[in-house]
Amino acid sequence: MTDEEKAEKKAAKEKARAERKAKGENVWTDFKKFIARGNVLDMSVGVIMGGAFNAIVTAFTNILLSICTWGVPGGLKGLVTVLPAINSAQAGMDPKNGLDQYFAAGDLQKLATAEANATYGEKTVTDTPTLIENMKTTILSKYTLHGTTYTYNMSAVIDWGTFINAVISFLIIALTLFIIVKVFNSVHASRLQFEKQLAEKAKAKEAEKAEAEKAEEAK
Repeated sequence: MTDEEKAEKKAAKEKARAERKAKGENVWTDFKKFIARGNVLDMSVGVIMGGAFNAIVTAFTNILLSICTWGVPGGLKGLVTVLPAINSAQAGMDPKNGLDQYFAAGDLQKLATAEANATYGEKTVTDTPTLIENMKTTILSKYTLHGTTYTYNMSAVIDWGTFINAVISFLIIALTLFIIVKVFNSVHASRLQFEKQLAEKAKAKEAEKAEAEKAEEAK
């Protein structure tokens, strides 16, 4: 390789290095411009404020929901419809001993005792009372509490309470946001009107000053 070829190769490497450096600097410059843009900062503030505001709206919604469902036994969570079982998998844990598709929460202890006696025998359960608590834990793992009723997890359930809860929550949140937007727009309009009045007063003063100067010049 001749000296000229070596020089050209070295120059090409230097040029490529300079281009990479310039490209890196351009990317860094563009990134700094991006994060310093006003709308990005405004968006960040909006996201943070939105998260904080969401907590307030959620708490307020829960309070109103508690008031709205005060007179409903078990609350809205108890408004469910258990569809009839169409196979043995949906029939319940042990229908023969009362553990069918659903049962009242107040019957849990009685049903757990009956199921433990049927499974282990009454004498064994009498000698080992903890078997009843173990059976209760097993039952609770297979049933879900809806208000004051336990429903079998494998059963088909129409959860009206959750649907109504979602609708009420939506209406409350929408109403809250509507009021906030109305108040904000009213305040914003008042501020614009005030600024307009100030601008008109300043313009009037400038006009009076210009008239006064003309009058002085005319003398």
